[in-house]
Amino acid sequence: MPSTSESAARAPSDPARRVAMDPHGPVLVEGPVEIVLDDGTVARSDRFMVAVCTCLRSRTYPWCDTSHRPRERADTPAEDRNSR
Repeated sequence: MPSTSESAARAPSDPARRVAMDPHGPVLVEGPVEIVLDDGTVARSDRFMVAVCTCLRSRTYPWCDTSHRPRERADTPAEDRNSR
């Protein structure tokens, strides 16, 4: 939640940032985005949509790399995967 000074610095006419919540995946945020990490460093993305990791498994944290998705075993034959 923004502090009072951050809220006062933004003009009322500034468009709100759109965020999409997915209980089984990342938080999708319309970019550009800056994220302040626990150690104070800032991660920035200029993309039009950013996936922010919420599972903490991502190797590219704070950005999502889809590590939250269940993985199939590589030795499962293709016909077995399609029959599910």
